[in-house]
Parts: sequence; C-alpha cells; structure tokens
Amino acid sequence: MNWDDLRFFLAVARSGSISGAAKQLGVQHSTISRRMRQFELDLGARLIERKKRGYELTQAGEHVKEAATNIEREILGVDGSLTGKDSHLIGPLRVTAINNMASSILMPMFADFSNQHPLVKLHIVVSNLDASLAQRDADVAIRLTNTPPDTLIGKRIVTVASTIYGSRPYLEKLQQENREPKWIGVDCCGFHKTWTKQACGEQPHNFISDDTLLTLAAIKEDLGVSILPCFMGDADPALERYCEPDPAFNLGLWVLLHPDLKRTARVLTFRDHMTDAINEKKDLFEGKCLPPQ
Repeated sequence: MNWDDLRFFLAVARSGSISGAAKQLGVQHSTISRRMRQFELDLGARLIERKKRGYELTQAGEHVKEAATNIEREILGVDGSLTGKDSHLIGPLRVTAINNMASSILMPMFADFSNQHPLVKLHIVVSNLDASLAQRDADVAIRLTNTPPDTLIGKRIVTVASTIYGSRPYLEKLQQENREPKWIGVDCCGFHKTWTKQACGEQPHNFISDDTLLTLAAIKEDLGVSILPCFMGDADPALERYCEPDPAFNLGLWVLLHPDLKRTARVLTFRDHMTDAINEKKDLFEGKCLPPQ
C-alpha cells in the first residue's frame, strides 16, 4: 500500500471534500479525485460516498482511516524526533494564522522574518479553524483564544481587545437623528456571533458577513455597526468607535507549537521573532493606541 495514497485519503476523510483535501495538500482537485478512484480500485472496496454535505466514509473507509492514522502517527513520530533536533535556520516553516491578522498587522512581521532568514521557506496558511499541529498541517499556529489546546506548548503574548465600530459619517448621522444603529450580522466565528447577539439582541440582519475583512468593508459602506478587534478598527481612519472596549470581549493572542518541535531552530527563532514584534504593537492590540481625532 502506497503511503501517498493513504495521505490523500486521510486529507479527504478529514476535510470531508475533494476540494478541501486539494487545498490542504496543495494539489489540483483532479489529482485528488483521480488518486482516490484508483486507490478504491486497487483495494477493491468503496471508501467514500458522496452526500449532500460532502463525502462520508463507508465502513471500509473507517477501517482504512484508523489504520492510516496509526501509520501517520508513526511517521510523524520519526519525523518529529529528527526535526526536533534541527539546529539550522534552513528549511520549510508552515505557519497558520487567521485571515484578518495575517493580511494586516502580522504581515510586516512575517516579511521581516523572511528577510532576516532567507533560507527558511516561510509558508503562511490562512485559516480561521484550528489547524492540527500534531498532523503537521502547520508547524506554528498564531491563534486568538482564551483556551488553547493542552497538547500544544506556547505563550499568551498580548490581550486583544474588541469593540463596536461604525463609519464616521454613519455614526454622525445616528447622533443627529438620535436613533439606534443597524447591526451587520456576523458568521465568522463563535466569538463574534455571541458578542453580536449580546449587543444587538434579536434585531434581524439584512446583511451578514462570514469574514472580518468583509465586515470591515461593510462598515465602511455605511451598512451598520459591528464588532471588530481594535487592531483593525483603530487602524482605519474611516472608522470610529461606537463605544469603548468591553473586557468581556478580550481574547489572548498565542503563538503555539507542537512539543516535538520545541528544539527546532527555525521554529524557536520564529516564535521569538513574533513575540518581540507583537509586543512592540501591544498598545494597538489592546486598544490603547487611538488615532488622532
């Protein structure tokens, strides 16, 4: 049995779709589809079935997944024992971070690291989901959370504050007309869903966004107000705070890594670089760096 076939199968099983597996592995959709068909022919068994919401494993598929997961664990164990002793600043480094941070405040930090260490191949994986470091979806995860996984090691670097923002013209009009704001619905994560529901109650939404960058753009189009992290809202001169940050909305910003990589030079150097760079922007993350009015 070819390990590559098992690797492709595991990606489909975990993502629940051919397209998700292709994105995870960095290959074409047609490649995954072709390899899966051939793998099932070689085994003489149907492993996955197409459903309305994606692919589901057959009973045979569940057995293969269990076996493949055990094989993967052994392979990654060997890989971790070797790469964990790497003392050279050379080789690939996969980092996962959420989109609104990776494309804005973190990008200059990534660029500085890449310029300082040109032999490290830095691969930024944008994901709002928890990438599995144990399965090597990434080597380092930069995450907003108050409850990081116990299986990973890392450090809470700063607190990230959030509050409600509107465009300057929109908020001025609200004040003049003395009326309540419309709320932009959010569907990007559990945090924002909960906060929005607490703030606006059962008010219906006629515009909903599943990404904070889209929410930012919608606010600038005067579609209403919404909750944003202060490092986004305060940095945009077109926006203004509707109210002051509520500590109940605070989240920790963590740099997390797998224990197997705690002695890998490029991982530790990246962690230290990001820790220092993020601390330099501490006031912006914590909502204490307001632009001039």
